[in-house]
Amino acid sequence: MKILVFEYITGGGFNKQELPDSLASEGRLMLQALLDNLRSSAVSWNQIAVTVMLDSRVNGSINTTGFDTVIIKPEQNSHEEFTRLVQLCDAVWPIAPEFDGILQTLCQTVESLGKKLLTSPAVAVEVTGDKFKTYQHLKQHHIATVPTQMFTSEMWDDQYLAQALTGISTAIPNCKAGQWLVKPVDGAGCTDSYLLTDRYDFEQMLSRKGRYIIQPHIQGEKTSLSCLFKDGVGWVLCDNLQTFDIINQQYQLSKIIVNHDSNLSAYQVLVDTIARALPNLWGYAGIDLIETPEQVLVLEINPRLTTSFVGIDAALGINVAENVLQLLRGKPTLKAVRNQPITLSVKL
Repeated sequence: MKILVFEYITGGGFNKQELPDSLASEGRLMLQALLDNLRSSAVSWNQIAVTVMLDSRVNGSINTTGFDTVIIKPEQNSHEEFTRLVQLCDAVWPIAPEFDGILQTLCQTVESLGKKLLTSPAVAVEVTGDKFKTYQHLKQHHIATVPTQMFTSEMWDDQYLAQALTGISTAIPNCKAGQWLVKPVDGAGCTDSYLLTDRYDFEQMLSRKGRYIIQPHIQGEKTSLSCLFKDGVGWVLCDNLQTFDIINQQYQLSKIIVNHDSNLSAYQVLVDTIARALPNLWGYAGIDLIETPEQVLVLEINPRLTTSFVGIDAALGINVAENVLQLLRGKPTLKAVRNQPITLSVKL
């Protein structure tokens, strides 16, 4: 099987502009972990040939030993090169942010060329890559989630916000009074997300271009689930604890403890429900949660590799890439050979 791996940030997607530090840092981590997984899998299967796209600026910082590397230079059109390489492969593993429809477009390109995606299809990305559509879909399927609205110009009115917060607080305890989070509807991570606490913050937010959602600021543990999905069935790999700093009214991810909680039974019930609600999810996906003493709320679903994926092999001894490839033929094995928490420091 010829597999094309394209991590968008480090693979040339930003070859005509400056690399965004935070996304590039996480992109390197995910790409290296995926290549290490595939290299290990290839040793046992001896049936995999991997091609990797790399931005010329990161060439040498990623270990691609044993794989074919295609360097993307500033003068090249990275999407045209991606399309060319897709046609030479059997399967494609894209890793890309959801903003500007990037991940969805990559998936559509692969599908239109009749190649196998090793991630969720474009139809699943269309829903999960849009935070408001995700909220609506979760509500429709009675899955507990964070109250979400589109951010509009009327929302700077104090009375409106007071009434909205009263209603939300009744349904969801642990709301931080008078505090709201505003995020791009298709943002990746914490990029361009803001904590608003007063009228001035709202007025400043209104001057920003783009489509945003607004959510109440809920106090609780920020966790995530690393999962596999196929045909309406989901498997939880591990639960991960995320630590954030609030700097200049923005959440910034600083640390992840992968495999934080080894008791996954309650999480498996939630993942079963999500799998039935989104039967098109396929392969690896991450689910972001906010956990309060009263309930677990689904914040968003990432239909792609997440930073937590980087620590799974060290935490559990599970080769995620090999198990994703097994999904092409049946069910994953998911036999953990160890059970320990692994701390990932995320440097921005």
